[in-house]
Amino acid sequence: MMKLHVSMLALALGGALCCTAPGLSRAADQAIPAKPAGPMSKAADKAAKPAAAPAPAKTAAAAPTVSTDTVDAYIKATFGKAPTDWQQRIVPDETMQACNKYRNDVPHDVGDAIMKREITRVAYPADGKFLGDWKAGAKIANNGQGGQFSDKPETVHGGNCYACHQMAKSEVSFGTLGPSLTHYGKDRNYTEAEIKQAYTKIYNSQAVVPCSNMPRFGTNGFLTEQQIKDVMAFLFDPESPVNKE
Repeated sequence: MMKLHVSMLALALGGALCCTAPGLSRAADQAIPAKPAGPMSKAADKAAKPAAAPAPAKTAAAAPTVSTDTVDAYIKATFGKAPTDWQQRIVPDETMQACNKYRNDVPHDVGDAIMKREITRVAYPADGKFLGDWKAGAKIANNGQGGQFSDKPETVHGGNCYACHQMAKSEVSFGTLGPSLTHYGKDRNYTEAEIKQAYTKIYNSQAVVPCSNMPRFGTNGFLTEQQIKDVMAFLFDPESPVNKE
């Protein structure tokens, strides 16, 4: 849900594949022999036949897998001059270690263990209220500042939700890493169960989807409880443009 500036990370998604029907491809690769003007001898006929296709070359050996230790050493080197608190951010916790080990495709039992562990790290509002001010939530969702070397300590963090999601239909620039959230509350009938589930996902995505790409905004202290409530209102308030358009 968070869009990192180019100074931190650039994500390149997509690609193009151009395919040709196998039969057409083979026909185009083969030369069409010229039609002889008259009768041909057996020797000439034999010579005119196309030569047998060469045996396919042996497949190259698969590239060696880079060890986890090598990757960890490289990441640490890139943060070598970072402040102490930044050094701690690159140390993967138990959940991230599991996701890294299985390249985010964890077995069911490991995924269940992740969700069971992470749900205990979710702190729900003590006042029982999950929705704040949707107007404030819109600003937070569209704010990509905070958490960067160039930011001043007093910089207010944003959720940067538009980096990965479309929220209001009026938005013409948005990310597609995550699904569209247009009509999010309306499509879910604004039910209490759906509201609590969404709060859980924003607070700690790993408690809902193991190895989710979405940051753990609440558990990692990137957004405050009030900020999460405001983003929740942006998703669920009937007056929010998310649900009105």
